[in-house]
Amino acid sequence: MASGPLHHPTFSELTRVSARIGFLSFGGPAGQIALMHRELVDERRWLDEDEYLQALNLCHLLPGPEAQQLATWIGWKLHGWKGGVIAGGLFVFPGAFVMLGLSILYALAADLAWFAALFLGIKAAVLAIIAQALARIAGRALKTRLQWAMALAAFAALFAFQAPFPLVVLGALAIGLWAGARRPDLLALKPVEPLTGRGRAPWRATIAAALVWGTIWAAPMVLVLVLLGRDHVLWHIGVFFSQLAVVTFGGAYAVLAYMAQQAVSGFGWLGAGEMADGLGLAETTPGPLIMVTQFVGFLAAFRSPAPFGPIFAGVLGAVLTTWVTFAPCFLWIFAFAPWMERLQRAPALKGGLAGVTASVVGVIANLALWFSLHVLFVRIRDFAFGPVHLQAPDLASFDWRAGVISVVAAGLIFAFRRGIITTLAVSAALGLVLERLV
Repeated sequence: MASGPLHHPTFSELTRVSARIGFLSFGGPAGQIALMHRELVDERRWLDEDEYLQALNLCHLLPGPEAQQLATWIGWKLHGWKGGVIAGGLFVFPGAFVMLGLSILYALAADLAWFAALFLGIKAAVLAIIAQALARIAGRALKTRLQWAMALAAFAALFAFQAPFPLVVLGALAIGLWAGARRPDLLALKPVEPLTGRGRAPWRATIAAALVWGTIWAAPMVLVLVLLGRDHVLWHIGVFFSQLAVVTFGGAYAVLAYMAQQAVSGFGWLGAGEMADGLGLAETTPGPLIMVTQFVGFLAAFRSPAPFGPIFAGVLGAVLTTWVTFAPCFLWIFAFAPWMERLQRAPALKGGLAGVTASVVGVIANLALWFSLHVLFVRIRDFAFGPVHLQAPDLASFDWRAGVISVVAAGLIFAFRRGIITTLAVSAALGLVLERLV
């Protein structure tokens, strides 16, 4: 554990180090949280261990990418709201710019044979990456029979009954709140020490943050409504991803299945294979994995550009998506950070988080199965039996190239312990090789 006196950085030091973290934040939330711990707790001693872990627990309670929210909290802790904006913004901007460039390249080159072969490899690798995420989260989250039952119920609700994702999250939250307050043993929760002292509740700071950041969140949507109306694709993009920002508990993988199903089957913005391509791109860029939303927003506007040109419309869609995805993260942190000690001592909230985390395992399992069907098979058939709606592959349409690459990617990740970047690079190269052989 890090030791020694704490150092309070200047604003310029915070800015410089935040930019460094933003450009190096590969590897998903686990890698990003570890990077910030090494940089800010171990090496620079800007925070102590307890502060860092308490803040991380708070971020787990909130919707949105926990690593970006943790960066925002650190900036807020050190330099108030200005520090929060700088630290949280610089955590997002590098990946956002890279993702925008890759989205433009993808849209312009998607019809090229070599490009399709490249992304065949990436899509197949994504299957192994999701499987790794599922194994890690299940091992950490499922400790009791109730948690296993909640995970299985979430999977069945989404895959077999096509239940709305927000309803699944709210149901898990309700069960977790009850168990946390009445039966914490059902979720393997540790006892919570009661809150001592009679400090003043920070209502004023919370209300001010909600008003300011709620206005910032809504501002571009007001412009779209006034200038383009409710029927324009930008309005639909903004509304959909704003709703998504409120229910994104449990990390990006948890919400990807819902987003993919709505974007592909609901709005028709892109195909299932393109959705997997976007996830592969997001895995290669720094910053939160939820940046894949920007790829979806870009393609949605790129394909319905009027009255703009395709590229300009795509850029507007990407910027709007990024705005409504990450502006709420600042709202949550600035509104709830002053309440951190109280939130840490609330058994019901801890139970609610544990319940949502358990259901997330089922959500990710649904995502893994959904992607597997659409990556490994060319044709998928739908079957309905009353309220049950199932998808099954046409076995004759199996893509053996995707199957081979996914096996290689799984071997690299699980057997040889290779990182995501290495796995994606090898898989992409293998996609090009198999395309030439065929």
